[in-house]
This record gives sequence, structure tokens and C-alpha cells, in this order.
Amino acid sequence: MDVVLWIVLGVVLAVAEMFTFTFVLIMLSSGAFAAAIAAALGAGVAVQAIVFAVVSALALLAVRPVIKRHRQSALESGDTPMGVEAIEGATGLVLEQVDADHGLVKIDGELWSARAYDGTQVLEAGERVRVIEVRGATAMVWRDI
Repeated sequence: MDVVLWIVLGVVLAVAEMFTFTFVLIMLSSGAFAAAIAAALGAGVAVQAIVFAVVSALALLAVRPVIKRHRQSALESGDTPMGVEAIEGATGLVLEQVDADHGLVKIDGELWSARAYDGTQVLEAGERVRVIEVRGATAMVWRDI
């Protein structure tokens, strides 16, 4: 019976992880599955609890830092930014008037739909802009000084 309880706990924790993406609950889930194995081998409840605690702690200490390091953006980790991260902070040239609703800019040789980051700004063709952020496929820009 203990085996079933540990497996159910492991599955519940794994499913809950899908909603949180914290990479903590999945480590606890692995501890629950390890405790289920211990229960299947005939270990007592105290040993099962110790296995759960030790495996969960080891997973948290060993695996989670690696996952967090891989989830960092290139700017945070010091690597060369790629894709959208490389566009943020870049300068561009307005090709068609940019306002709060629409516009077109050229950034590093590529054409991007754009909107003014400040909804009150209207940027005319020929002006230089800086990309503040990218939302979907639209560059949010600000007049570059």
C-alpha cells in the first residue's frame, strides 16, 4: 500500500510542476518515486521517508542549479545574445511612420514591424530608434538620441 501512496504523490508532484515550472516539485517527485522503490523492496516507513528526503535534497542540490544556469538569458550569463535577445537594445532606422499602433523599422538589416514604446511618440521615416523590447514579432522602439 505504501508503494501506491508514494507513486500517487510522485505523479501529483510531477503534474503540479507542469503548472509552476519552478523545477522544485519535480525534484520532490523524484524523491517520492525513489521512496516507492524503497517501499517495494520492503523498507519500513521511516526508511522510505529518509529515502524521500535524501533523494529530493540531492536532486535539489545537484540538478536544479544546472537547470537554472541553462534558463538564464544570454545577457545574464555573459554569453553572446542570439535571436530576439540580440535585437533588444539595438538601434534601427524608421522606414514607415511608427506610432502606438503600427510602423516599420530596419534593425541590423532586417525589417521589423514596430510600435512606439511610449504611445504618445510619433516617429517619422528616417529617424533613429532604439529597441526597448520585443513583443511577439513587434519591436517596441523609442526615439534614439
